[in-house]
Amino acid sequence: MSILYSVLLALGIAVSLRTRVKVMMWRSPEAPNRLAKAITQLVGTAGGIYISLELLLTFLGIPENIWNPSSVYFIKPLAVFSLIIAILQPYGQKIWETVRGRSV
Repeated sequence: MSILYSVLLALGIAVSLRTRVKVMMWRSPEAPNRLAKAITQLVGTAGGIYISLELLLTFLGIPENIWNPSSVYFIKPLAVFSLIIAILQPYGQKIWETVRGRSV
């Protein structure tokens, strides 16, 4: 089952990167390496979300063993959740701008 989750996560990353590259293509006409920028943007977004969620859960006093179990998974669940949110971010942005009346 963990292999299926890993494959779905990898596919989500690939599709999100492709979408980010397409969005950046329209923003800046001369980008030397759009894929590198898309990867940097994805990792930066996921990292920011991860740090924010970890600080929020620590601030609220939620026990760490609930949101960060020790050695149950090979990847921290909070990190995967942050990566999933970062993967979905460009699609949420497209939906938001469509609702507001502007196209990306």
